[in-house]
Amino acid sequence: MATQTFQHPPMEFRTAWRALQALIEDPEDTVQVFKIMRALTGKSLWKQYVKFRNSTTGQKILNEKRDLLTTLADRDALRRLPEGTLGKTYIDFMEREGITAEGLVEASEETYTEFTDKDLERYVMRTREMHDLWHVVTGYGRDGLGEVCVVAFSYGQTKSLGFAAIALMGAYHFRQLFPGSSIFRAAWTAYRAGCKAKWFPGLDWEYLLTQSLDEVRRDLRISKPTDYLALEHVIRETRPAPAMPAAAE
Repeated sequence: MATQTFQHPPMEFRTAWRALQALIEDPEDTVQVFKIMRALTGKSLWKQYVKFRNSTTGQKILNEKRDLLTTLADRDALRRLPEGTLGKTYIDFMEREGITAEGLVEASEETYTEFTDKDLERYVMRTREMHDLWHVVTGYGRDGLGEVCVVAFSYGQTKSLGFAAIALMGAYHFRQLFPGSSIFRAAWTAYRAGCKAKWFPGLDWEYLLTQSLDEVRRDLRISKPTDYLALEHVIRETRPAPAMPAAAE
């Protein structure tokens, strides 16, 4: 296994701030998310990668040179999975939302260009491609509040300041739009859920896609996000504009 170290980039707070402002203006501008994450990566990326690399599952994935995108982009195979499995629920979610796994790749294709460690690059690409799986498993939707909660959950999982910045600014923004709503409570609960759950970046998602979603949630210690679901009006009002259905193959 590679023993290279990683020269973590400096924190770029001004870049992150500009990207945060752009993201608030257009919550669907996924490119800004990757800019924020890149600007505030710091040491957290390397720490998470080493944890992954040293785990049994991580070693297996790296040795097999797995590409999660290949699995998530095989929509026909996912559609053939039984009802109730994570994979079938995931593809139903993606098609209902009119998005594809490849869309995240397009949004971030120039975000990381300096990697010389191919295992580290594989880990980064893998964690990027998990994003919508985290939506499905946690129960947070693609509405604005749901995105804030997924990001807060992600901070609980990774302790990356980029996630913290997006979650805080998003919660503040929606608190301004919906005064009196328990926005920060929903985000805080999501963060705590991320701290309590099993470590998502190190999971064998290819296997989990074939398993019952209810069983996956139980095993990963994921509970129903009641504080989020209680804010029905915020969810309704922060839904993204209807997307064009993903092309059927």
